Amino acid sequence: MSKHQPSGVLQWLSLFLLMSLFGVSHGEVGTAGQYSPPYLPTACYGNTPAQFPSSNLFAAAGEGIWDNGASCGRQYLVRCISASVPKTCIPGETIQIRIVDRAATSLSRPSSNGATIVLSTTAFSTIANASANSINIEYSQ
Repeated sequence: MSKHQPSGVLQWLSLFLLMSLFGVSHGEVGTAGQYSPPYLPTACYGNTPAQFPSSNLFAAAGEGIWDNGASCGRQYLVRCISASVPKTCIPGETIQIRIVDRAATSLSRPSSNGATIVLSTTAFSTIANASANSINIEYSQ
């Protein structure tokens, strides 16, 4: 190897640092709707009120992440990336939500059918304008 050529490790390290600086996505892209009370009973934990985080940042899993109930209790980082109406997303807001229900069977019906994740009203309004029915999201477990 020439004295003036960077090693492969150095090239990968440089690429990693550049990706970190420019915010390359590490999550999945999907859609989110919202649902409102009543939230009980849930498909994951029934009538137990203790299932909800004190922040009220929780959600129902869409069929794509439901995983036969294995998604119950999973936590996801979620941020709004776009919507059909401009300026719907609240810039710079990322939330951590907990899956407590299944969107297909939730007592309260989602604002958008087929969404990847259906957020509680509190969770939805933290990352987007609450008047929206559906938003595009980036999420990661």
